[in-house]
Amino acid sequence: MPVYKVKVKWGKDTFPVEVNTDDSPVLFKAQIFTLTGVLPERQKVMIKGVTLKDDDWTNFKLKDNATLLLMGSKEEDLPKEPVEKTVFVEDMNESELATAYDLPAGLKNLGNTCYLNATVQCLKTVPELKEAIQSYQEGSAVVAGAPIPDAITSALKDLFSLMDKETTTVPVRLLRVLHMGFPRFAEQSEHGGYAQQDANEVWTELVRMLQQKLPPKIENGSNSGKYKSIIDQYFGGTFDVELKCDETEEESITHSNEQFLQLSCFISQELRYMHSGLKSKMQEKITKKSLTLDRDAVYTKTSKISRLPAYLTIQFVRFYFKEKESINAKILKDVKFPMEFDAFDLCTPKLQEKLSDARNKFKEWEDAQIGVVKEKNKGDCNKQDEKKYAPYSFEDDLGSNNSGYYTLQAVLTHKGRSSSSGHYVGWIRLSGDKWVKCDDDEVSPVTMEEILRLSGGGDWHCAYVLLYGPRLLEITQKDEKMVTE
Repeated sequence: MPVYKVKVKWGKDTFPVEVNTDDSPVLFKAQIFTLTGVLPERQKVMIKGVTLKDDDWTNFKLKDNATLLLMGSKEEDLPKEPVEKTVFVEDMNESELATAYDLPAGLKNLGNTCYLNATVQCLKTVPELKEAIQSYQEGSAVVAGAPIPDAITSALKDLFSLMDKETTTVPVRLLRVLHMGFPRFAEQSEHGGYAQQDANEVWTELVRMLQQKLPPKIENGSNSGKYKSIIDQYFGGTFDVELKCDETEEESITHSNEQFLQLSCFISQELRYMHSGLKSKMQEKITKKSLTLDRDAVYTKTSKISRLPAYLTIQFVRFYFKEKESINAKILKDVKFPMEFDAFDLCTPKLQEKLSDARNKFKEWEDAQIGVVKEKNKGDCNKQDEKKYAPYSFEDDLGSNNSGYYTLQAVLTHKGRSSSSGHYVGWIRLSGDKWVKCDDDEVSPVTMEEILRLSGGGDWHCAYVLLYGPRLLEITQKDEKMVTE
């Protein structure tokens, strides 16, 4: 691995930098950006009169202790906003909306790394996961050659911290350790630079690495010893599986459990709604060897959810391998997804019975709101009770969902015709009806109507991975005792 220790001279300042020429020059420029604040597109990096290109190191001869000259300036500070009269949200332009929404940090694209940026933005919306990452004790992660789970968890901790302080962040360290642990993500395209990758694949790998390093959350002894990781606790669900042989009555029905970290919505020609796609997968025909018949036989596999996680990840299976062109082609079909999702009829009867208590409290709260609206309409609009939230997990299972109700909080979309091309974007809910589009380093407010248009049906962005969080039961101090008893 060709690594050089060089010096980058910028004006009166000189910065020591490690350069790995196995990486794209864009990644090196991103390192310089973190040191100087000069955006990669504004940088001109030279050595002995030769200018560094964005896509290869040809003719740019490096050696240890070499001095590189950086030319380029930071972006000028934005002009101060003039003092103006109060402007209402509905009258704001796009720039004013951005300020009002307190937008999250964008992530710089380091050459076809939008798949990683969109994934990070979506995962960061889970407060329990963010808290666990920020509390991670780095240990061996800071040592060169650390195990990949340690290195990735540490890199995410560093990145989340930077994202909370800056308006644009460069995920250099995370990309580097990702490439070290999973070389396929570092593949080069035929045009030079990094090749586009599948966002759900990197989502799966990041979650798997965190699963190995982040301990479960424990409150008042709850879940002590029940889960090995906060990932299993807050993202993991359980299927009760029944397997019945269709070709003989002599073979006993078998029962087992299967764990999942995401559900798959397979897209058929007839499918129109996400819920139907999930439900159809719950009963399927499979072929396996029958010990009774001593040959392959057809079985009916029936799955029901016996444990709902607080955060439900759903992948739309939009890509399939097209042998003739040797690409993962995309299914563009329009499949509607809801802002509020009810998983009740995907569950076992036993779990449905347990969910009924919280569901009844939601019903009571909704009925009570009719009276609240009537009171407000009488002119008491300015008086608001302090809102609190009822627990969304079962008392003996922290990290579960106790109602079956979910609220959409992030959508990862793909625009293009194959997983190895096109563009990925993250769309995240800030609060209430406030959503933002995270298109690499460009973050902008969007409406709920724009989110619903991500269902597919054309060359526009199509929902690929959805992240649902627990629907929260809002209660006032006055009603708190009634709802939580």
